[in-house]
Amino acid sequence: MIGKLRGVIDSYGESHVVLDVHGVGYLVHCSARTLQSLPPTGEAATLSIETYVREDQIRLFGFFSDLEREWFRLLLEVQGVGSKVGLAVLSTLKIADLANAIALGDKAQLARAPGVGPKLAQRIVTELKDKAPAFASVDPAVIRLQGDLAEKRAPRPVSDAVSALINLGYGEIQASSAVAAAVRAAGDNASTETLIRVSLKELAR
Repeated sequence: MIGKLRGVIDSYGESHVVLDVHGVGYLVHCSARTLQSLPPTGEAATLSIETYVREDQIRLFGFFSDLEREWFRLLLEVQGVGSKVGLAVLSTLKIADLANAIALGDKAQLARAPGVGPKLAQRIVTELKDKAPAFASVDPAVIRLQGDLAEKRAPRPVSDAVSALINLGYGEIQASSAVAAAVRAAGDNASTETLIRVSLKELAR
């Protein structure tokens, strides 16, 4: 099983690169983001490799980092996500943005990728939500709040404060982040009015 290739860029295709390793040209499929990160033809490059073996074919998928390869593997665990969709997701979203979107249940972000509709975006969130927070850069309190809101476990003042901010035109993630900060500042027993007031101050910073 091939885990890494180091060689010279021989040529580029629309969604692949041919890497010359000691005279052997390996055709490696890559995300658009990885292709953009690679050097020009004739220069040295190293790719983390995922080997895809089927009865009728062997395909190599290359990634600029081991982390990107790990996310490709995670995406392929989701029912309905094949290699093409997995690469499309990684082409559309940076790793940090992908982790944040899954951790926060932001299906709209995931649906930006070609081949990912609302149902598949929901499935990606559902099946990977327990793994994404480890890679996410957002406040864990916001992740918890998003989960509580989605499952209707959030205290009434908190959910009402988030709804009020959304009605004022703020995005769901932005509203949740502000209210999570307000809860930290005002306490768990704060009223809806207090949470809204503190949240607006947070958003005005």
